Amino acid sequence: MKAPVDILVITAHPDDAEYGVAGTVALWIREGRSVAYVLCTSGEKGTSDRTLTPEKLAVIREQEQRAAAEILGVREVDFLRYPDQSIEDTPELRKHIVQIIRAYRPHTVVTTDPYRRYVWHRDHRNIGQVVLDAAFPFARDHGAYPDLLEMGYEPHKIKELWFFGTEDINHYSDIEETFDLKLAALKCHASQMRELELENLDEWMRARYRNLAKDSEYELAEAFHRVKLPG
Repeated sequence: MKAPVDILVITAHPDDAEYGVAGTVALWIREGRSVAYVLCTSGEKGTSDRTLTPEKLAVIREQEQRAAAEILGVREVDFLRYPDQSIEDTPELRKHIVQIIRAYRPHTVVTTDPYRRYVWHRDHRNIGQVVLDAAFPFARDHGAYPDLLEMGYEPHKIKELWFFGTEDINHYSDIEETFDLKLAALKCHASQMRELELENLDEWMRARYRNLAKDSEYELAEAFHRVKLPG
């Protein structure tokens, strides 16, 4: 079993959390809350460099993610090592995520919005749907997976789900005080930052999160669709 955490962030790839929720993670940790990351793949296909093998890139990206998590103060980082670009909504993956939720017993689970339209990575869409279904009702219901009960994974009721990358924003998080930490964590993903070919990553990021905040009261914000689950 895992040590329980307040917030569990479940994503498809290394760097997803840094783009979507790292500023808020830094705020939570400053407030004394505990956070763990679960990454379903190691992002081994995320490169335009044809000389870099998937096996080597997986090692690099896992190292980058652990370095980013350390900057933020994330308690634990787990890699499930499902194949990159092959996440599917299967009973097997759903059960695996239920097991993880029951192990960590979080108050809040954060993941990618499965309902974003058109241009959205299939892995993001599918892991969001799997996490949503695993969180409610499967993690809650003792009859869902009797074998998990036999292994000691007791049912758990999550209180909230937060989805990033959403088009249906109903909650903003003020990240002005933690933006520098978010940026430093993102820069740990050097293999991916090179792919962007940006002259000034700092200004590009600041403009991105200023634009995301435009309908809020904040200067810089991360945006979510936040759902409170029934008891």
